[in-house]
Amino acid sequence: MDNLKSAQDMMAAAVAANKETEDPELASVKQVLKLLDKAARNARTFGQPNPVAQRFFQQFYEVLTGHLLAYSSISLLVQRSELFFKDAVVYGDTADTSTENLAFRLYADGVRELTLREGLSEEDVAFFLDVLWTGTEVTANHDDDIVTRLWDKALPTVTIVTADDVMSMAETDAALSPQENTTLNAPPASLHGIMEQEQSRPVDDASRPASHASRFQSGGTGYDVSVQELATLADELRLESSRDNIGYILDILTAILESEQSPQLIGKLFDIYEGVVESLMRQGQWVMLEHVLCLLFETEAVRPDLADEQKQRLRALFEKLGTTERIHLIEQYLTKTAAPNTEGLGTVLLMMPPSSVPALGTLLSNLENPAHQTIVADALTVLAKEHPDPLLKSLTDRRPAYVRQLLTIVGKWRNPHHAEAVEKIVRYPDPVIRREVIRTLGLLKPNGNGSKLIALLSDSDEGVRLASLKLLVTGNYSAPFSAWESLVTADDFGDRSHTEKRNMFHAMRATSGNEAVPYWKDLLTDWGWTNRKKREDLALLAAETLSKLATPDALAALEVGQQQGGGTIKQACATALAAVARHKSKAS
Repeated sequence: MDNLKSAQDMMAAAVAANKETEDPELASVKQVLKLLDKAARNARTFGQPNPVAQRFFQQFYEVLTGHLLAYSSISLLVQRSELFFKDAVVYGDTADTSTENLAFRLYADGVRELTLREGLSEEDVAFFLDVLWTGTEVTANHDDDIVTRLWDKALPTVTIVTADDVMSMAETDAALSPQENTTLNAPPASLHGIMEQEQSRPVDDASRPASHASRFQSGGTGYDVSVQELATLADELRLESSRDNIGYILDILTAILESEQSPQLIGKLFDIYEGVVESLMRQGQWVMLEHVLCLLFETEAVRPDLADEQKQRLRALFEKLGTTERIHLIEQYLTKTAAPNTEGLGTVLLMMPPSSVPALGTLLSNLENPAHQTIVADALTVLAKEHPDPLLKSLTDRRPAYVRQLLTIVGKWRNPHHAEAVEKIVRYPDPVIRREVIRTLGLLKPNGNGSKLIALLSDSDEGVRLASLKLLVTGNYSAPFSAWESLVTADDFGDRSHTEKRNMFHAMRATSGNEAVPYWKDLLTDWGWTNRKKREDLALLAAETLSKLATPDALAALEVGQQQGGGTIKQACATALAAVARHKSKAS
């Protein structure tokens, strides 16, 4: 076991070193194709409407659009069993020529290059998946090959180069030859560049690539393998030899699951799988666990002859995946392990049943590492969307960091029905949470009655008041002047900063309109020796606000102020009326 662990550590170190030097775009393409494979497999197994298939589809679509946003396009060269990107293999295995292999499916239907461009809609991606995989068998609805269906749809963001296109190019045979000066060279990065490559070659006979006939002449060289290629082959053999025991065990279990007929042995097999799932959770081997779960997801499709009791046992295995005990294993691994591995954890969490939401919420509340919190929160955003009650009830938790995570999740759902649960914590002790509450309410209810937001303008925290005003001044909310009256007529209202008073007046204009005009009119004509500076400051703000409102009632109030106000106020009202007149003149 020590030797096995040492080998695993060496492999992990090698993989980590490789990731550090790998081209980010290349790594992103590999991730896109990995998720494409998962989404396609689950769609074939369960059907597109199935929630599990939808989760994997959404994950693939988000990663694909993110890549296209960053790099504009993905252009893949298609070989018999592999896909190439920038001369590197990003998908497939030369030994795999099954119909499960994406590269083989494309190659068999005549596709030699596939390009996906920025702008792909969710509907386009769903059609693309349908084209790739539902056409495996000819049916009444899908009786055309991949090329025909893509041509019929004519998606501007999906283009292909076919075998016929390639063969119509001059010197195609030489351009596509797998060997030239040496063998085992990667194919060209793009078929569109083949003609340019050929035109740039020397035209003398000595430099021309050999024809098929000359290659197969007696005495000719078969394959010239360079020292570098020999070293690569040796590395691949060593990698195969160092494969961990778990992989071999899973291969054996898979073979048994596909062929065993004895109900007793199948029952024992499920016992073994339960132990494997728990063991992988304890060790944090999420990618391997994902592989096992995907295999079990597909079991009913592979073995439709399973008895109802065995099918129920299989479903129970997945239900158990989200129990408190299993989630606790994840928590122990993440909190007790030095530098825990999280690759694949997000996918494993997405494969859990909706019943796992309460336990995952507890996990989120107990984690302290922000990266780990993000992984669990992203999973809850998907899993709890249709079962939100456990998270909504937890909004009253006394841990601000946890509540803030929950508010972020609830905000992403954009469901107005959740606003009531969020409004219950508008007086939360932590001012940061109160600000987050207002931001979330703006997402859930971006318009409507603004009275509850006005009530928050008495909050002791300036950030809370500013966040509320930011929503109110948008003009998307309405409120009667009575909701403002107690606030703006209070003795201490004049003590607020000039900026805050100005913003409040404009929020009043946006929410109450003409209802607030009498209040501003009184400010223009108010006389008194006490607090003269504060009174004058409010009157000047009133004149400015009335000019922005510019209704007939507002203009009439400015005219009264021009006649009856003090010297400074008269001038401010005259200036405001002139500004309104100029604006109307320009508009006409």
